[in-house]
Amino acid sequence: MKLPNTARFWLRLEGIAALAAGIALFQQIGGNFLWLIPLLVLPDISMVGFLRGPALGAFTYNLIHNFAVALLALGAGVALNIPALAVTGAILVAHTGMDRALGFGLRYSDDPKRSHLQRE
Repeated sequence: MKLPNTARFWLRLEGIAALAAGIALFQQIGGNFLWLIPLLVLPDISMVGFLRGPALGAFTYNLIHNFAVALLALGAGVALNIPALAVTGAILVAHTGMDRALGFGLRYSDDPKRSHLQRE
């Protein structure tokens, strides 16, 4: 049996772990599971920037679909005791993990169909 050893495999595995951690954090913080699925797809509204062009679209998409913003929101929400911000961070962690697990990555402004997870 040959074990997969590609960067894409490891990034997808990392995405699954982030999705699971984000959902666990969402529950731990007190998020309502009735809202989990709608909230998990909500960050994709950031793609509306593509209606104004590839540069703005890539910026808005990448702003929402990265772990830095997600973890900053989560950490600030916990540190400042702002549950809504902490839940937002947990959802962003889960959503970004879900996207990575599905093979979606950060977008390039010169070609929004190309992501950092694709081989160049």
